Parts: sequence; C-alpha cells; structure tokens
Amino acid sequence: MENKIKPGNFIKNIVIEDLKNGKHKNILTRFPPEPNGYLHIGHAKAITLNFELADEFGGKTNLRFDDTNPEKEDEEYVQSIMEDVKWLGFEWDNLFWASDYFDIMYEKARLLIKKGKAFVCDLSPEEMREYRGTLTEPGKNSPFRDRGVEENLELFEQMKSGELADGAKVLRAKIDMSCANINMRDPIIYRIAKATHHNTGDKWCIYPMYDYAHPLEDAIEGVTHSICTLEFEDHRPFYDWVIRECEMQAVPQQIEFARLNITNTVMSKRKLKKLVDDGVVDGWDDPRMPTLSGLRRRGYTPESIRTFCNEIGISKSNSTVDAQYLEHFIREDLIKKVPRTMAVLRPLKVIITNYEEGKTEYLEAENNNDAQEDMGVRMIPFSREIYIEQDDFMENPPAKYFRLFPGNEVRLKHAYFIKCNEVIKDDDGNVTQIHCTYDIETKSGSGFTGRKVKGTLHWVDAKKSLPAEIRTFEPILLDEEDDVNPNSLEILQGYVEEGLKNSEAESKYQFFRHGYFNVDPKFAKEGKLVFNRTVALKSSFKL
Repeated sequence: MENKIKPGNFIKNIVIEDLKNGKHKNILTRFPPEPNGYLHIGHAKAITLNFELADEFGGKTNLRFDDTNPEKEDEEYVQSIMEDVKWLGFEWDNLFWASDYFDIMYEKARLLIKKGKAFVCDLSPEEMREYRGTLTEPGKNSPFRDRGVEENLELFEQMKSGELADGAKVLRAKIDMSCANINMRDPIIYRIAKATHHNTGDKWCIYPMYDYAHPLEDAIEGVTHSICTLEFEDHRPFYDWVIRECEMQAVPQQIEFARLNITNTVMSKRKLKKLVDDGVVDGWDDPRMPTLSGLRRRGYTPESIRTFCNEIGISKSNSTVDAQYLEHFIREDLIKKVPRTMAVLRPLKVIITNYEEGKTEYLEAENNNDAQEDMGVRMIPFSREIYIEQDDFMENPPAKYFRLFPGNEVRLKHAYFIKCNEVIKDDDGNVTQIHCTYDIETKSGSGFTGRKVKGTLHWVDAKKSLPAEIRTFEPILLDEEDDVNPNSLEILQGYVEEGLKNSEAESKYQFFRHGYFNVDPKFAKEGKLVFNRTVALKSSFKL
C-alpha cells in the first residue's frame, strides 16, 4: 500500500506517516453528526473526506450520532442523516450512538472526581461567565472548586438521581482558570436535563457536554484520526486532556481542517431550522435549501457533490468558495447524462395561418446534446398552433435582435421557418398571440439550402403539450444577512413536450436554452408535474 498511495492533502500525509512509522496498523475514521437537523452541503465535505480517506487506506468509517442533547434531537433527523449518507454513495462499517456510552462516560466522570480533576459547581450561567475571564484577562476559581472528593461524588449522584432541578448544579473539569486557552478554564462536562432521550428514554437526567463526550466516543471506538473543522482547534487541548485523565487505552488524534463556506449560501443549521420553523420554505428538503435533501430535490447528483468536495481540496485556512463552482460540477455531470427536450416557461401562442387546420405531423428530434454520444431520437408533434417563449418575440425590437418580430423569419427547432405577419393584442395593448406563416420547403432535415435565418426558437405544440409547473430559484437569504429574498422562488405555468408525461420522480432533463431541470419528487407523489431548475445552461465562472 505504501508504494501505491501518493502524497496528497495534509491530512492524508499524516495518515501516510502514521502507517509508515507503525503508529497505526489500520485506519478508522468516523462521521459524527448531531441529530438536530438535516445535513447540508458543508457536511458533505466532512462525509467525503472521512469515508474516502479510510477507503483509500483500506480502513473503516463509523457513522456515530452524537446524541447528547435530547432537547434538540429527533428521530426524523436520524433517518434523514442515514439516507443522505447513503445517497452520497457511502456505507458505514458500524453504526454507533454517543448514548451507547453514557454508562462509561458517567464512570469516567466519577474517576475524574476521585482524582481531584472534577468538581460539582453551583454557580449560575451568568456567574460562571463572570468568573471565566476574557481572552486577555484570566478567570478566577469558583468558590465551589475546593469541595472534597466525597462531597463531589455525593452531589454528582444527586444530579444523576434527579434530586436536583435543571440548572441547579453542573459538573466541571478542574484544570486552570488562568490558562490562555479559555476552553481549559474548568469547562462544564455534565449538566442536568430532565428530558426524555430518543434512545435511552428516561434512564438519565444528566447528560455529558459535547467536548467531554466526543473524545471518549472516539477512544472507545478506537478511532485513529478524529477529523473535525477548524473551530475545534482551540478545543484540542481539552480533547487530549479528557483522553489522558480518563485513562483511555486508545489515543485518537484530532486533526482540524477548514470548514466549507459558499457564497450566498446559508451554512448555519440554526438559521436553516428557523427558515423551516417560520414556514419560509416548505421543509428541510425545499430546493432552495443547501441541505443534501434539498439539493437532491433540486436535481443535484451525488457524483457532482463528491467531485466538488474533492476539487475544493482540504486546507488549514478558512476561505469561501464561489457558489458557481458547485454549479459548474453539476452542470458538467448532467451535460453528459441527461436527454434534451423542449419546454416553454412563459408561453405565447403562435398560430401558423397557412398550416392545415386539424393536421398534426410528427417530426424527428435528437435526444442528445452536442456533448453526448447518440442517445436516439424522439418524435414530436407539430400543428397549426404552437407556444413559444414570450421573450422570443418583440414588436419593436432593438438592433441585432434575431428572434421573432413583425416581418422577420426564424427557424423553429426541429421544424420549419416561420415569418411573423400579424400581432393580436387585448384591450390593454398586451400581445395575446401572433400570426405567422411557415415555409414547407424549410423542414428540418430536408436538406434545404436556400436562404439563411439567424434565429432558432424552441417551441411546443399547443394541443399535444403538457401543462407543467416550472420552478426557478435564487438564494434564499440576501447576502450574509437574515433578510429573506422575496425572489428566491418563481413559479411559472408553462408547457413541456408530451413525451414527458410519465416522467418519474427525480427524472432529469436539459430544457433547450433554459438549463437542467429535475422532476420534483414531492409533487410527483401527488401526480403533479413540477420541474425544478437545477442550474442554468451556462455560467460566466472561470475555473
């Protein structure tokens, strides 16, 4: 393996060195989400890193739920997380819960008390903040810090047995209130919370804090490399303290990397939850959400997300990735896979006055785009009445406008040349339909070599096309503020080709000139044809 594995990012290089010098024989990583919300695109980076790193070295990866906070956790989130990890293409080797280890954590807390390394504190949260000090000033010891071992054991047992109210006391590590690292100033390791736990029921009314529980979980499982985001770098001394003072046999190594930040993308689980709770979106899987379930419903593929995560790389410096970079990879993935078809999002009726009434002919159209090999052909109906895009007609066009206007001739994709002869308006002066004539000699594929036209329009047959709801999106929040973007969702009533009638949920198409679209699975269950725009066809973004 040593000769086959090439150096890579700094985390991979650490693993290579650890295997080379015999520190570890096998690699074990873990993905440890808290089940208090749905996974988002930022989690995809951590998932991909942990699973692919272990896989490259023939190791294993555990999925572990850090369920130490019963007030915020829910079985719905557990199920969604497991589904998202699988959807991304990964299988965990073992499924664990932090709550599996509550008994061990409790006994280790008692060990710390017996060693004089932990004490029960009565300070209120406000008083504790006062005593903690600042980044430039040391903290001061709690007046309860010098309680004896027996008293601390007794009080801790009262906390466990439910004799004390929530918030009455906490168990704190006894380290150093003058330490420059605030995380080492006697942090809380247990709190009272009389809440029913989804896994352990009412067995416990005290719960360990994340910073105490996490290193113990890693050590119990034998995790070799505990990979987390950069904000935990200052927590690493306490991580190592817990492993050492709790006398754990396995000693995992915490390694931090920069978290994923994307422009115009909400990466705060708290803010995402508020959008759901306030009804701004229709759920965690709303296509405007950066959750994995939202991206899936919008039409993103697991392959595109994994490629994106690998291409942005792993570093120790925080930075922000342009959202167009993520769009680039879904575009690059879909362009190779999905069939091309036509859809009209904002319909304008065209009546071809010299086409035979009641007649419908079927024209041959390629399913593939220029980036694909032959995907076969489909037959599309054409008759006297069709729909084109409103934007493809102007009554008084500017110079170099090559689409349809009075007196101008354009090509209908896969069909004929048509020429605009008359504009029909309502009483308010709005264009309701246009009348055109077609040239039968210009049929697509006929070999016509006469006059040239500069504009090619997509269209659908008015009688045979299917009404469809088409949804386009913008960022849900404006810039970095919490202001909701009123234009984040636009719902259009358009038409698609009749061949899309039986499209299954999550079927993907390239709509000619419009972009890539996904059949919304939520509405497909109701028998309603709704297409979500995944991404536009082109971007100005340069790699």
